[in-house]
Amino acid sequence: MEFVDRKEEQKRLLKILGGEKASFIVIYGRRRLGKSTLIKKVLTAKDVYYMADQTERTHQIGLLSKEISMVLADFDKVVYPDWEALFMALNYRVQERFTLCLDEFPYLVKSSPELPALLQKLIDSHSLKYNLIICGSSQQLMQGLILDGSAPLYGRADQILKLSPLHIKYLQEILHSDAVNTIEEYAVWGGVPRYWELRLQEDSLQDSIAYTILNPLGTLYEEPIRLFMDDMRDVVQASTLLSVIGSGANRLSEIAGRLEKPATHLSGPLEKLRQLDFIEREIPFGENVKNSKKSLYKVSDPFMDFYFHFVVPNRSLIELRRESLVMDMIRPQFSRYVSAWWEKLCRQATSGGTIRGDIYNLAGRWWGNVSREEAIELDVVAESLDGNKLLVGECKWTEGEDAGRLSYELMEKARKLPFFRGQEIVPVLFLKREPVYSSDAIIILPQQIIDMIG
Repeated sequence: MEFVDRKEEQKRLLKILGGEKASFIVIYGRRRLGKSTLIKKVLTAKDVYYMADQTERTHQIGLLSKEISMVLADFDKVVYPDWEALFMALNYRVQERFTLCLDEFPYLVKSSPELPALLQKLIDSHSLKYNLIICGSSQQLMQGLILDGSAPLYGRADQILKLSPLHIKYLQEILHSDAVNTIEEYAVWGGVPRYWELRLQEDSLQDSIAYTILNPLGTLYEEPIRLFMDDMRDVVQASTLLSVIGSGANRLSEIAGRLEKPATHLSGPLEKLRQLDFIEREIPFGENVKNSKKSLYKVSDPFMDFYFHFVVPNRSLIELRRESLVMDMIRPQFSRYVSAWWEKLCRQATSGGTIRGDIYNLAGRWWGNVSREEAIELDVVAESLDGNKLLVGECKWTEGEDAGRLSYELMEKARKLPFFRGQEIVPVLFLKREPVYSSDAIIILPQQIIDMIG
């Protein structure tokens, strides 16, 4: 698959690697996001790239010395007793600056706990003659090594890059698909390049789901467990929480009830999953994050959401190789599943976006009681930057919509909102297709959303 995006990351890396002094760079993010590929894009033939594994220190030192010998002849002819001996020997041999990359750095630290303190000493001495990049997929360990104030390497990095999933527009670019199909694909694969690469190996979305996810031999059949193992001590607890949330228990009380545990015992594990970007906490638009009592927990990654929505409940059938039956069960539910991600994409596009000449602030969803007898919900709510306009939006992933009716209902809901203070109400319909009956509301279709996000 063609390497897409990461232009800003490449630009930053090339700038700092080409600077006047040796630099220390940290790159991290969840597995499959293309960290190693990004690094290889900026390294040259004179640089050294080393992928660590989970073996003992002596073995790792020997493997790295062999990699270095590819650019510094006979470097591996010496047996280095420890990491300090290797790094100092390398510093002595360097004639012109190059870059050393230690990928999956947490594996090295696991077998050599002294390594971060050693690197701190070398960096603080300002004597290094080569650039150093460390990279890792374990977000928790990398954050602990770099962002924890008590960690040896805290404050030493010249550049820290946390890679995030790619934008949906790049998925459309590599699939050459229309906007509707792109959004359906995104609801399964999200913004993870490796998943896109696997998708390209099959002719259709359904074929790829069946072959890659709904098969015990599929590459992604055990994917969540692998991701949890990078960052979670209690893989079973993490998997259980995602399963419960994926099945529709979104309030803390509901999650606690399903697990038959006190809610107070779950706050910590849920917060950890949130920090690692496995779940997100949603509160009604306009409420304070710290004070709101209406939190909903949602799976924050499309692939993980699809997995815990459809794979986990059907694992017994999948193990019996009944993927065709499971696919038949998914089809009637799929449009509704996609609609949740359509809503999220619409809020993302609205946040900071320009609609009819007005720029809007952070968009959110709102739900709650407006009277004792009436509760309402709005898919998208956002204020213009000048505060004079209140955008209210309805998201539909169905066809044949009556825009006039939807627009009227939006206006009625908006006037009842507790935070409505007389601003101009801007009704927006985010629709899968052009409506059957038109209205004065702004209509935004899938391709516009993709373009706004990009």
